[in-house]
Amino acid sequence: MTALELRDQIVSGRTTAAAACDTALARTAAAGRLNAVITEAGERARLQAARVDAQHGMAGRLAGVPVAVKDNICTRGLRTTAASRVLEHYIPPYDATVIERLEAAGAVIIAKTNCDEFAMGSSSEHSAFGAVRNPWDLERTPGGSSGGSAALVAARVVPLALGSETGGSVRQPAAMCGIVGLKPTYGRISRYGLIAFGSSLDQVGVFGTTVADVSVCLGVLAGRDPRDATTREVSVDDYLAAAARTADGLRIGVPSALVQDGVDPGVRRAFGAAMDTLRDAGASIIEVALPHSQVATATYTIVAMAEASSNLARFDGVRYGTRARGDALHEMYARTRAAFGDEVKRRLMLGAYVLSAGYYDAYYVKAQKVRALIRQDYERAFESVDVIATPASPTTAFRLGARMEDPVQMYLADIFTVSANLAGVPAISVPCGFADGLPVGLQFTAAAWGEAVLMRAGGAFERLTRWSSQAPPGPA
Repeated sequence: MTALELRDQIVSGRTTAAAACDTALARTAAAGRLNAVITEAGERARLQAARVDAQHGMAGRLAGVPVAVKDNICTRGLRTTAASRVLEHYIPPYDATVIERLEAAGAVIIAKTNCDEFAMGSSSEHSAFGAVRNPWDLERTPGGSSGGSAALVAARVVPLALGSETGGSVRQPAAMCGIVGLKPTYGRISRYGLIAFGSSLDQVGVFGTTVADVSVCLGVLAGRDPRDATTREVSVDDYLAAAARTADGLRIGVPSALVQDGVDPGVRRAFGAAMDTLRDAGASIIEVALPHSQVATATYTIVAMAEASSNLARFDGVRYGTRARGDALHEMYARTRAAFGDEVKRRLMLGAYVLSAGYYDAYYVKAQKVRALIRQDYERAFESVDVIATPASPTTAFRLGARMEDPVQMYLADIFTVSANLAGVPAISVPCGFADGLPVGLQFTAAAWGEAVLMRAGGAFERLTRWSSQAPPGPA
């Protein structure tokens, strides 16, 4: 069942939140070969389900719906590791704002999901707890960094899950797992309690099997939070109603030059068929230019690594997390930070380099100037179109280990997604077909605060096709 179908059954009394919780926990155990879970939340989940049942279905928009949460989002009393040995035993004393809002709406959190360490990766292989596997093919990546959340939704273990986005870590795994993945406008959802990677880029995102489910979850999470100064006092639209609108009259921009080079032929065919479907449904397909997108990956890499090196300086073993022994203070620091994985170390060193004296202006300042040009490209494009369409990923899910020795090729997996993070605009990936038996994702990007038009575009396409109803043969 979808989240909305399950919620309606619980509210009507045809089933209970406790039964839905037990089913989700059993499915989580059965899906063990995916390696998608770091910590199960059985005790917390059963207590929350009991509270929902005690309120006789009056607990909110997600009453009794099981939800999985990426393990870089803080949960009070429940281990939160960011998939790192540095935080292997960390138990937060507080809940992230998104956790508070989920549970206030009646959602039942059943697990913390595996991911790339500190959300740094595009394949969910850079985890201290082992690689996550794609339920469509256990020898392939589910994408990253939010691969555990995507894999559980794709395997129908849970109908909804939270991930985080810095450069595509929700949309890219959504595409590779054949589900819906949303990155909101920067400032739409609170980051309070999200372990920081790149503070000007990070956002909490949502996975679901349908656009309608994602739209309801977005409505629960969105809104101003006084504990996060980057959130804005902007009205929260009726996203579910927007998802029910048709594509007739929708203006869709396509940057044709961007979707040619480096895109697998099967992905191109699926994307072209999706545009034909929307055109036949009354949408206008309009050519647009995003001239600076060709340097978006390089720009993102500099900005993200610089911010990571600053944010992760706090993990020094002094107040919380892993603390190694040393005869002197600098030895304790060095040995403690040696617990970081190779990919995190690579990014921290590169980030420190681009922020260092003599290189700051040449790299970081220049990257911020190019970032402004990328944002301006979007602003100009949205003067003539409602959304911009591209593939969400240039390839389908690649084999585990295939890119571990080539960081540049790994970074290029996010070529279609990083620009939205740099510009702070919202984007969604919806299933649009298959290539060689593996899912392909269609990405829509909208202007800032334009989540409603994303839901319209995604929901309309979903109803015109049957791709979102396709599920892998089994979770394990």
